[in-house]
Amino acid sequence: MGDRWVVEVDRGVCIGSGMCVNHAPEGFELDSARQSHPRDPETDANEPVLTAAEGCPVEAILITLAGTGEAVFPPEE
Repeated sequence: MGDRWVVEVDRGVCIGSGMCVNHAPEGFELDSARQSHPRDPETDANEPVLTAAEGCPVEAILITLAGTGEAVFPPEE
């Protein structure tokens, strides 16, 4: 069984570019205020969601490992 991720969007940072929805439409949606939300806050680890986080122009998407809280993106320095 693969890793499970907790996906969060910092709404104070999100600018509603829609890049996350473009990269991972099954993982993100925009609300009426054009703020991004994860479709499911806990998901199986998958490349489209990671690509969306990496491609967010303001780094508003945070991914951690479910259970441990270890950072997946952005990586801890």
